[in-house]
Amino acid sequence: MKTAMIWGAAGGIGRSLTQQLVDSGWQVVAITRYPEKVEEIASVTIEIGNVGNSAEIDKVIYTAHFEVSAIDLWVYTIGDITQAKVGDMKAATWQRILDANLTGAYLAASASEPLLQSDAHLFFLGAVSERLQLPSLSAYVAAKAGLEAFVTTMSKEQRKRKFTIVRPGAVDTAFWNKVSLNKPKDSADPAKVAERIITAYQQGTTGKLDITH
Repeated sequence: MKTAMIWGAAGGIGRSLTQQLVDSGWQVVAITRYPEKVEEIASVTIEIGNVGNSAEIDKVIYTAHFEVSAIDLWVYTIGDITQAKVGDMKAATWQRILDANLTGAYLAASASEPLLQSDAHLFFLGAVSERLQLPSLSAYVAAKAGLEAFVTTMSKEQRKRKFTIVRPGAVDTAFWNKVSLNKPKDSADPAKVAERIITAYQQGTTGKLDITH
């Protein structure tokens, strides 16, 4: 039985991944702020509050050590977004967005290393950030661009492992409730994005995985 660790398992894409993997016979460690949304389907559910807090991340990994021996597939789907002009944005808001999208990814990946198989495949949910350089989205765009650079660099440090940055277009999730932008009519079903990630794992796809529809 293979084991996956999903960070942000209660979100649209994270929950779809959890469900599909469990249905396929995987053991899934679901990490989320909302354990009640996935504990009925996940093999192991671990609650986390602030992914920008290293102590909380370490506590999650400590708990996971008692539940699983090694991780084959590791996916970071946690994210946050805000809509505010640079001059109007509070520093705490900027930090919150970077914590969710970038700092949390670093902390989670770093702390998870002792649990990862030597040939584990790590996926990070990014965005087509160069297309999102719109007014009032500076924090989100900067965080996703930084995430992409971070993943690329880490892949060069750990040659035996596989790394993939997933760059979906619009996805039909609750994320859109946080901004005043209109959700595109062709927004992707989270389940379809999850399927693409699983297929990429099966095929060993690394680098950038663009999902446009």
